[in-house]
Amino acid sequence: MLGCGESTERRPETWITEDFLSAYAELHRHGFAHSLEVWDGEALVGGIYGVTLGGYFGGESMFHRRTDASKAAVAKLIEHLRARGFTLFDAQVMNPHLARIGAVSIRRTDFLRRLAAAIAIPATF
Repeated sequence: MLGCGESTERRPETWITEDFLSAYAELHRHGFAHSLEVWDGEALVGGIYGVTLGGYFGGESMFHRRTDASKAAVAKLIEHLRARGFTLFDAQVMNPHLARIGAVSIRRTDFLRRLAAAIAIPATF
């Protein structure tokens, strides 16, 4: 999460405040917040985090310090979620990379229907 909150040229400010970090730490303690990190030896080079409920994963944010590290994180996360029985991964904002790997935008009514079905699944991260 700290990596996601780092300022960059394109994003000089962050919404990831101390209160936000504290809330996510509490969600993690209760088994609802998770992250996937990409390491190159001792260096953290990318990652993604979000929340789960049943078979739903809501991606909150991702980052990279090396080219394509966040893409590797998303790919591995998708593989992990599928293996664990998750049926809905909400990436929130569509981008060309997500479209290339099969993400689709859906209408709100469709999302709510899929969400209800996903949270009823007894999947665990």
